[in-house]
Formats: sequence, structure tokens, C-alpha cells
Amino acid sequence: MARAGLTAERLTRAAAELADEIGFENVTVSALARGFGVKDASLYSHIKNAQDLKERVALLALTELADQVAAALVGRSGKDALVAFANAYREYAKRHPGRYAATQIEIAPETAAARATGRHVEMTHAILRGYDVPESDHRHAVRLLHSAFHGYVSLETTGGNHRAPGLDASWLRIMDALDMALRNWPSPREPA
Repeated sequence: MARAGLTAERLTRAAAELADEIGFENVTVSALARGFGVKDASLYSHIKNAQDLKERVALLALTELADQVAAALVGRSGKDALVAFANAYREYAKRHPGRYAATQIEIAPETAAARATGRHVEMTHAILRGYDVPESDHRHAVRLLHSAFHGYVSLETTGGNHRAPGLDASWLRIMDALDMALRNWPSPREPA
């Protein structure tokens, strides 16, 4: 019999909060069950397994992040859109480190989480169209932006930049460099 008050949504939100507190990699069905004062088995009426729980947290995080990015992008284009996207991404990762880590897990293409990832890609494509990056190069430019955003956020959230003064100044310089790279996107290369 399912425990009263437990739902998949409530478990997902609790797991996301737990991820922000103790790290996404430390979220387990057992840890979540302890938080609710129930046995592990009580949760399996609402989630399939630990992987299902992690994918649910990833979906929640991807949706929250996409909503924040979308709100930041309203009415913006060019560099303003690029910076708004990047700032929303960075702020989310800093405010929700465990949830952000969930956005980085490998997700099966047929899941709802994969569809949420698609929202991020579409918003990035919209930014790139404002820079006249050829459609055939969008995948490369998306990878450039994700690498820059994720790389910087990862260094910042793990303390990799702890010795460097002026983290915000560095971030702004990176935005300037990305803007310049997108404005001066090279012509497509012939395959080797």
C-alpha cells in the first residue's frame, strides 16, 4: 500500500532539494526514504528505481533551467541574448548545484528529460540565428557555448577558480570572446 502523502512529484522535489544539499551523486532511494521516515520499499510505488529517480530530478532541473533561460531571453537578441542565456545558466548552477549536476547525466532519447534538453538546444539555435551562424554549423556553435558555460560553471562550483580574483570580470570577458567568435564565425570547412 502506498504511503499517504507520497507522490512521484513530491519525491522528485525532495530528491532535488537533497541533491542541492548533499550532492546529486549522493542521492539514493535510501537517503530519500530516510528523509520521509519510511522504508525504501514505500517509494517504489511512485518511482521505478534509482535511475528513474535520477531522471526525474534531471527532468525537473532541465525544465526549471529552461524556464529561467526563456524568461531571461524575452525581447533580447545578439549579445544581449547570449549574455542573458549564459547568466541564467550560471546563476541556476550556483543556486542549485545538485540539480545542475543532474542536468549533465546521460539521458535516453525517448524520455521526457530528453525533450526538455531539446528546449535548451532550440533556445541556443535562436541565439545563433541572431548571429547569422550558418544552420549547418549550429551543432558546432552549440557545443562551443555549452563547453564554455559548463566548463566555467564547473570550475567555479568546484573551487577550481578559487585563486583567481575577479570571477565576474573573467565571466564578462568570456562573454565578449564568445560574442566575437559568433560574430566572426568562420566559413564551413570542407571535410578532410
